[in-house]
Amino acid sequence: MKPWLDLYPVTIPKTLEYDRKPVQQYLTDAAKKYPNKTAIHFMGKELTYQELFESSLKMANYLRSLDIKKGDRVAIMLPNTPQAVISYYGILYAGAIVVQTNPLYTERELEYQMKDSGAKAIIGLDLLYPRITKVMANTDLEHIIVTAIKDYLPFPKNVIYPFIQKRDTGIVVKVNHEGNRHLFKHIMNVSSPDEVPTEFNFDSDLALLQYTGGTTGNPKGVMLTHKNLIANATACDAWLYKMKKGEESILGLLPLFHVYGMTTVLILGVMEGYEMILLPKFDVETTLKTIHKQRPTLFPGAPTIYIGLLNHPDIKKYDLSSIESCISGSAPLPIEVQEKFEEATGGKLVEGYGLTETSPVTHANFLWDQERIKGSIGVPWPDTEAKIVSMENGEALPPGEVGEIAVKGPQVMQGYWNMPEETENTLKDGWLLTGDLGYMDEKGYFYVVDRKKDMIIAGGFNIYPREIEEVLYEHPAVQEVVAAGVPDVYRGETVKAYIVLKEGKNVTEKELDEFARKHLAAYKVPKIYEFRDELPKTAVGKVLRRHLVDEERKKMEQEEKLG
Repeated sequence: MKPWLDLYPVTIPKTLEYDRKPVQQYLTDAAKKYPNKTAIHFMGKELTYQELFESSLKMANYLRSLDIKKGDRVAIMLPNTPQAVISYYGILYAGAIVVQTNPLYTERELEYQMKDSGAKAIIGLDLLYPRITKVMANTDLEHIIVTAIKDYLPFPKNVIYPFIQKRDTGIVVKVNHEGNRHLFKHIMNVSSPDEVPTEFNFDSDLALLQYTGGTTGNPKGVMLTHKNLIANATACDAWLYKMKKGEESILGLLPLFHVYGMTTVLILGVMEGYEMILLPKFDVETTLKTIHKQRPTLFPGAPTIYIGLLNHPDIKKYDLSSIESCISGSAPLPIEVQEKFEEATGGKLVEGYGLTETSPVTHANFLWDQERIKGSIGVPWPDTEAKIVSMENGEALPPGEVGEIAVKGPQVMQGYWNMPEETENTLKDGWLLTGDLGYMDEKGYFYVVDRKKDMIIAGGFNIYPREIEEVLYEHPAVQEVVAAGVPDVYRGETVKAYIVLKEGKNVTEKELDEFARKHLAAYKVPKIYEFRDELPKTAVGKVLRRHLVDEERKKMEQEEKLG
């Protein structure tokens, strides 16, 4: 029974046909169809689809010359730059598997991922070179390819940028193209753009090892095939049915090393012949200026990004009306943020849902031609099944009952790299247990109440942080909020709210407490409030709730020792 299919507008197929070809074939096709169209816009520099295609083949041929073979792993440790796109498709053209690596990783995190993945080569930024070289000896890494932001900047930015980099970081890195050290720029000058033939199996060949955030335990390498990625990008295209092939432009602000940015920008963009407007990091003013000047029509993002833009004091100075559609992911989207962003742009912003393990999207709200349910993650995408299962016995639950969300579909991973036991615990008869608690209503709309691990149990009551956060977001002084369960001698856990205030706004704990009590049952109202300048977040903007809880535990242990 799939009640959500009755909600689909006629414009969205209930089942899809998928191209049985490798992901990189979309770039080959786009270069033939749109050779002179801008594929990438990066801080004033533009690359056409033909240039992107040839550059990717040069990288593929060079990797082959380093004895990178089909199935070998090659890591990318880059922010959103043309080099990140070239490297991604170059690795796939070589028949290898991409290992996306967060440029913010510490040496310990980087070493773990390189050891676990067995990557033979890494493509990284010059600023990261010292960090990478320190871990090479303890891993299987044989080669490092180095690039710099300035390599793809237009004149005179390419001349000025190294001075700015030195001023801001104090780091000056000089690498010679010799031995197992290779310069990206040199590769583009000497390597051949000839096509690279590789054998290919659509159903089983891995395209990507995408590591989970590791907010609980070590990160896990999620094995995603070409089929997984193509299925999800195809479904994304079907959901965005008003977008015109070859005519749209996507704001590439989400990190491409994150699965959401990779699917919605890197793959969908090339699949549809869109222009990708890349920004290497999230800066509110730069983002607003870029939207005003470059006129993107698609803007995949995360709630913290939309919140940051909405709270800029000069937002009204910028024309944001080019934006037609945004699907928000990575964290719950507060209703107030959705409404205000739609008012500021005139476009549609809806909440979606997914995981690294599902390439990543499984659910989303309808953008057009159908009712949008506020507070819901929407309905399953074409060919995606979903159900709510009991945490006690795994049985499917009826509408309205809270349990664990389970999903099944062509975008679901093959398993975790080198972790058969973890795979067995997460994949049950083709169903992926998400670790998220939620329910489905009678119509087929799904709702996330919280992460299974984030649920607060205080005085015997089950409390969901998201419900508390939704209420506090409605207070006019609150810019960001996260609720967490912190240790409490009497209740086991108690609710604490961490608050970031809007610029120029003030509110007391007492006022927040009175506000919360009007909207929440007494046992759900935060007992402690803490005001902060910022909240700890992942690169994609997801608040690290566990970091805050760990802080509290350490503080409590310290107090007990002092005693």
